[in-house]
Amino acid sequence: MVLRDHCAHARFVWNLAVEQQSWWRPGRAGAPGYLEQCRQLTAARAEHDWLRAGSQMIQQQALRDFAWAMDRFFTGTHRKPLWRKAGQNEGFRVVAVRPGHVRRLSRSTGALRVPKAAWVRFRWSRAVLEARSYRVTLDRVGRWHVAFAAIPEPVPAPGTRAVVGVDRGVAVSAALSTGELLTAPRLSAGRQRRLQRLQRRLSRARRGSGRRGRVKRAVARLKAREADARKDWAEKISTDLALRFEVIRVEDLRIKNMTGSARGTADAPGRNVRQKAGLNREILASGWGLLVRRLEDKAPGRVEKVSPAFTSQRCSVCGCVDPKSRESQASFRCTACGFTCNADVNAARNIAAGHAVTARECPGLPGRVNREPQLALLPA
Repeated sequence: MVLRDHCAHARFVWNLAVEQQSWWRPGRAGAPGYLEQCRQLTAARAEHDWLRAGSQMIQQQALRDFAWAMDRFFTGTHRKPLWRKAGQNEGFRVVAVRPGHVRRLSRSTGALRVPKAAWVRFRWSRAVLEARSYRVTLDRVGRWHVAFAAIPEPVPAPGTRAVVGVDRGVAVSAALSTGELLTAPRLSAGRQRRLQRLQRRLSRARRGSGRRGRVKRAVARLKAREADARKDWAEKISTDLALRFEVIRVEDLRIKNMTGSARGTADAPGRNVRQKAGLNREILASGWGLLVRRLEDKAPGRVEKVSPAFTSQRCSVCGCVDPKSRESQASFRCTACGFTCNADVNAARNIAAGHAVTARECPGLPGRVNREPQLALLPA
């Protein structure tokens, strides 16, 4: 109960800061900063008993997090902070004021100090690095998580000068230029049927009823199972690639634009809306962004993004570009040289080789432009 109260207080303070910022317009007086908001928080705690019952440090950290988010927004690296909703954005941050805020009780159990809640036990799933702060969050399934604010060391480079290309797709989540085909885990067929039944039941349940709450939790458990498996897959694959290859080349994909809705407007409705929605779900379930983000975290400076133009239509052997070469989703047969290969592996090899800077005619196909990829060698 105390942890839920901390989440509610942090969310309330955050939303007040968002409301103050939303009133600001160019030409008006500036929105209050962190120090002024702390003074306002002190006055609010003196006026409201329910707010004073919470931890002032946790509430001040919510204001500090908002100030950090606004700084990143003004520098152009992050989006503008938005409202936090109950049941979706549940969490708070704690700053350790003295050493020894984390204890190890056994091989798989630890305890951390939370204000107003004394010591809280957690499962010791990995080595806990020395950190001055940690964040406690509650997901939609009702599981509590703790994350320590510590940056681990990057994965060391192998020193082999090896380069790999990664082509991301839907049928095959990640195809490597070495010929490996990797697929993000999904729910089993039985669990997918159960998820569909629960979603139909959820659509018929009355809002605010206990039945609807139980069905939502059941849906959230299945979604969390799939998300956990996808995160585990991305962690293992990213670590493996960072250990095996010196440089990792991926397509520079705009995933947010690719997964935009095709619904359109009332005046100009979109076409194939249901098909586009299904494609968006498959793209998000393949973990494209998660895999690249973890690669950049574990191999900083060794991940290169190349333009995706013509990577699926170019022959990785002769360099001929022809849309007819890709006979199907998985089959590639060059119309110029007859080279056959898995279509995703062929695209991954083009990504690993970099992009073309020269153009010539395809042999045997006069008039067809050939943009030959050039292999970028690493410096000695």
